Amino acid sequence: MSKFQKKRGKSSPAISTASLPDIIFMLLFFFMVVTTMRDTELMIEVKTPNATELTKLEKKSLVNYIYIGKPKPKYQETYGTNPRIQLGDKFASEKDIPLFLQQHKAKIPEVQRGGIKTSLRIDENVKMGVVADVKTALRKSGQLLVNYSAKRRAEK
Repeated sequence: MSKFQKKRGKSSPAISTASLPDIIFMLLFFFMVVTTMRDTELMIEVKTPNATELTKLEKKSLVNYIYIGKPKPKYQETYGTNPRIQLGDKFASEKDIPLFLQQHKAKIPEVQRGGIKTSLRIDENVKMGVVADVKTALRKSGQLLVNYSAKRRAEK
């Protein structure tokens, strides 16, 4: 009497995996474009001091970083254990600071050059003589916006 019969034994069709490589390559390209690499390799040990009053830097693309501290153990055989200055990926002296600032300034559009800041990341055990020499070189180069990096002191 009935013309309709239930289909038994048939399962749903398998999911097609033909587009899976396309999806994987899209994700790969997305992460390759979005990921940023570290600008500099830190060749010195920097343990920044604690502070209570901190402000966050707004435009990090306008910031130069100057690191001052004792070289890491793998560099101590070549450079010794005295505090050194690191500009970018290499050790430098105070005389190299004006050229470092000029190279950074050349990468920034002329409209934004007035907002360039220099952030000093200094180890807490470094003597102030080295820091004073760096500040003098910055002043002579016309870089007057200087920031000292620190970490927030733990509240008791």
